[in-house]
Amino acid sequence: MASSPFLSKTTISFSSSISTSLPWRPSPFSSSSTAFRSNPRRRTLTVQSKIREIFMPALSSTMTEGKIVSWVKSEGDVLSKGESVVVVESDKADMDVETFYDGILAAIVVGEGETAPVGAAIGLLAETEEEVAEAREKAKSSSSGSPASSSPVEAAVTPTPPPATATPAPAIAQPAPSATATYTPKKGVATPFAKKLAKQHKVDIASVVGTGPFGRITPADVEAAAGIVKPTKAVAAEPTSVAAAPPKPSAAAPPLLPGSTVVPFTTMQAAVSKNMVESLSVPTFRVGYPINSDAIDALYEKVKPKGVTMTALLAKAAAMAVAQHPVVNASCKDGKSFSYNSSINIAVAVAINGGLITPVLQDADKLDLYLLSQKWKELVEKARSKQLQPHEYSTGTFTLSNLGMFGVDKFDAILPPGQGAIMAVGASKPTVVADVDGFFSVKSKMLVNVTADHRIVYGADLAAFLKTFANIVENPESLTL
Repeated sequence: MASSPFLSKTTISFSSSISTSLPWRPSPFSSSSTAFRSNPRRRTLTVQSKIREIFMPALSSTMTEGKIVSWVKSEGDVLSKGESVVVVESDKADMDVETFYDGILAAIVVGEGETAPVGAAIGLLAETEEEVAEAREKAKSSSSGSPASSSPVEAAVTPTPPPATATPAPAIAQPAPSATATYTPKKGVATPFAKKLAKQHKVDIASVVGTGPFGRITPADVEAAAGIVKPTKAVAAEPTSVAAAPPKPSAAAPPLLPGSTVVPFTTMQAAVSKNMVESLSVPTFRVGYPINSDAIDALYEKVKPKGVTMTALLAKAAAMAVAQHPVVNASCKDGKSFSYNSSINIAVAVAINGGLITPVLQDADKLDLYLLSQKWKELVEKARSKQLQPHEYSTGTFTLSNLGMFGVDKFDAILPPGQGAIMAVGASKPTVVADVDGFFSVKSKMLVNVTADHRIVYGADLAAFLKTFANIVENPESLTL
């Protein structure tokens, strides 16, 4: 099966060939075509249909399902390779998706506003007008059939008959009596997690029969093939049937207060929730450091007319400090080892409508302040219009969260999964301080708190990093070089 998706700078191209005609040709080395056909080992599989599935693409490494924002094309529209077909909402952004084949959009399987798991079919693409009606019929039959039924868009000829329980999909022309049309799972039909499980348990993925949408091989299918039985909670014997026993009230969610409204998570909120729960498994610690901000406040007033923001100044200072303490830029993902990242990519938290996203300033230590500020402005605009590309929000190695702009003087940030540290910057406020001679004065101070992965970064490492960062902020001339 052809692979999907295909990434481009602004769009995603995808579509998978479900059935491509493979006509039999006699071998030039055989004496006759009849002799070639009589050899069962040389039999060529022939696929009868030319209908292709359009899959839900994986737009990021954390995406497990996507939501259809809108279909750019309608059923019956003729598509050319490279045309935008549908807009998909991932966990971080909305992206146009292109078709990788010429054809006709025969059927829309997943409508606007609906969600589908990554790898599931969201539409059917036909090559000719004659196949459109067939594709639509198959789409209807698949939506009303059982999950374990035959695929509605493929009829592959196999050299051996299927199990007796298999039922051929309706509206598919039957081949010769010697070969029965049925759906056979292939390598590309399995979900990524199912493939991972198959590799771990040494299960031949080609031998697993999928029970997911359109015959997808799910993790449960692989576990069943491997003989893994999930443990079930023991239930005390009761006079009545256990199967008929209703769920216990204690296990139910607390009742809602009168007048309450249940609001389901958006795709982005669900992704944030998943990441926050995942971060709880990481052993972290926090260190606070007060920094004199008079000098950087003065520099900000000078560069502000040129479009430089305080966030850009802090991101540049953080990148320069990280360059001197590479352990803060490291990451641990498997709990057994950690890696030093070759690039310093500063992710900065941005609040947008309905969620939170962290656009990434890549190689921030190598960009001058004004170029970095321009890049940051572009990223914020793309983030708020949900047009960020995956590499623009998923490649951060160190994160900065600046709530000081809202007047917050102190807070702790939650460490993003896969990173070594995150910095929380509070507001700059006048503070009474005493010098070494006992004289009092008023200076601007901001409190910086850093949350770090204690498997990688230790207290002394973080203290040294914060001391370097404070020195850069209190003597900010190097930021403009």
